[in-house]
Amino acid sequence: MILHLSDLHFGTEKPECLVAIQRLCAEQQPEAVVVSGDLTQRARFHQFYQCRKFLDSLNVPCLIVPGNHDIPLYNVWSRLFEPFSRYHLLFGQTEKVLETQNFYMIGVNTIRRRHHTKGALSLSQIHEIDFKLQQAPIDKLKIIVAHQPFYVTDHHKRAIKDCPRMAKIALETWTKHGLFALLHGHLHQSAVYDLNQVFQLGLGQPIYDVHAGTATSYRLHKGQPNGLNIIHANGRMDEYLFNEASQNFELNQNLLK
Repeated sequence: MILHLSDLHFGTEKPECLVAIQRLCAEQQPEAVVVSGDLTQRARFHQFYQCRKFLDSLNVPCLIVPGNHDIPLYNVWSRLFEPFSRYHLLFGQTEKVLETQNFYMIGVNTIRRRHHTKGALSLSQIHEIDFKLQQAPIDKLKIIVAHQPFYVTDHHKRAIKDCPRMAKIALETWTKHGLFALLHGHLHQSAVYDLNQVFQLGLGQPIYDVHAGTATSYRLHKGQPNGLNIIHANGRMDEYLFNEASQNFELNQNLLK
């Protein structure tokens, strides 16, 4: 199983959620932790540093990608010329691969210095990920991790523009090689959609677009509780929500129902 966190927004983090995630990791012992962007609130060094310390404390391999909050907003020079310098310093490259016993996970950076919230993909990224998928073991769940979701409903009209440019072209390429799911954040709300149906890809199986809520931040979507996802080796996906009374993340529902 893997633990899917997103939108940590260090700088606005809730200490009780951090402790609860540490406790959940110790109990569940996931194969890996996936963080789909927005590690920080304002891409400041101390926010990245606190996030790094927290993730290290979980003692679990991590696959991490940046979000739109992880490049400077007000420092125009840094945003234009070295937008990922602080991210690189503490987390390394923005696109990595992590293979575990049951999963093969690929990180993709959809953040662009010229956009505030909108995601983008390049043809080179699409081809590189396609090559990686072709090299992946056939007996493992293949997952791509990006910050912005590839699909949102009309309920999130303002966020439709944030879906990565060239998303459908990417999917038409990637789904030829057994892609299971894409993991995202950005909207601070959990959901699962079948991209095979949404984009009419004509496949014989679903391709899941999995959204996670904000795991640790006070920046909640319409008062919803903090949340995270757990994805099991058999493909089941569970949502866990933070219970203020018990101070724990507790199973809420199977996301595929």
